[in-house]
Amino acid sequence: MDVIVTGGRGASGEWIVDRLAERHEVTCLDRARPKDGGTDGVEYLAVDLTDAGAVFDIFTATDPDAVIHWAAIPVAGNHAGVELYRNNTLVAYNVLTAAGRIGADVVQASSDGAYGFFFAEQTPVPDELPITEEHALRPEDPYGLSKVVTEEIAKTVTRSDDISVASLRPSWIQLPGEYPCRDPEYVENPDAGAGNYWSYVDVRDVVDLVEAALAADFDGHEAFNCVGPDNALGEPLEALIREQFGDVPEDCTVEGEASAYSTAKAEQMLDWVPAHSWKTAAES
Repeated sequence: MDVIVTGGRGASGEWIVDRLAERHEVTCLDRARPKDGGTDGVEYLAVDLTDAGAVFDIFTATDPDAVIHWAAIPVAGNHAGVELYRNNTLVAYNVLTAAGRIGADVVQASSDGAYGFFFAEQTPVPDELPITEEHALRPEDPYGLSKVVTEEIAKTVTRSDDISVASLRPSWIQLPGEYPCRDPEYVENPDAGAGNYWSYVDVRDVVDLVEAALAADFDGHEAFNCVGPDNALGEPLEALIREQFGDVPEDCTVEGEASAYSTAKAEQMLDWVPAHSWKTAAES
């Protein structure tokens, strides 16, 4: 396929570009072209994705079969809240609308931040464990709100233009050889990871899910949790939740060292399961 990847020069975006370039014709859109030439065979175009005209111009000229929308300010705290919200929502609107106009299906980066746990003034006990994609979205911050709006944009575009959009909700993405979720200051301090219930995901599993969503055949908009197979502390999750928050939800079916998030929907619809646990993947 001919595939456009936005944000393909970011930390996880580069992994997506490298993988897709092995099988597809890839055009990467980012604020600047790589000085080293980037990945062999990939065409890099510099573009301000907040410019709707520029986005539409590139999309109509390139006419991709699919779009991987990965461009965004990826975390709260480094920009003014209004700047983050404006960038993420405007870019999503421009990219998804252009994709709809040319009939290209989309796989986009949402986030577990959409649930509203991590940046809440006081992290709540979730309504259920494991947390499914049907859990209420209650963000208290501009980043999480931008992701909720991004998913709503996706729903609108799928209704108006008859394309499909998969919104992936990764948790804290870890790169091989780095894995900050295993740093001593994180592992030895349960408070450090309580905001997302000690969840993480290996970037290679993220790329696998992008590929699975790209190849899938479904209608409309679907959201998918994207997390590792266990929690980053390697301890029984129910006990961790009870100790940290004083309670667990009535609907609690987690067992052992499980992740707080369910990936059953991605397994059922996309035949994807996370393959990389910190126990074997952190250093390789």
